[in-house]
Amino acid sequence: MTNLVILVGRIARDPETRTTGGGTNITSISLVTDRPARKEGKTFKDENGYTAKDSEFHRVTCFNGLGQNVAKYCTKGQLVTVEGRIHYTQWEDQSGTKRYGCEIIADKVDFLTKGRPGDHEGAPDIED
Repeated sequence: MTNLVILVGRIARDPETRTTGGGTNITSISLVTDRPARKEGKTFKDENGYTAKDSEFHRVTCFNGLGQNVAKYCTKGQLVTVEGRIHYTQWEDQSGTKRYGCEIIADKVDFLTKGRPGDHEGAPDIED
């Protein structure tokens, strides 16, 4: 059995990092991917003549060293590849309602473009 996810998309907002009581670093990013939109089973053009797109947002969680690198070198708008696995959660909120969530636990994040200029002193070189 395999639980493998590969996403290529843009970071929707700057990474957010927190540390657990046990000292584990957790960095979260929101990754947006696009696919052609469909009407009546067919793709269509938008008002500018481009193929219309539907966007999906994915919650991605990075732990420890990977999370530190993502927090240090990634910014909103940057194109990345994420490899990892799907993780589902279930909990009850304060009112007792069952809630469900889905996130990607990242094993690898590749930077396909650079982030904002000047933010990444010492970052590995990326071929443009």
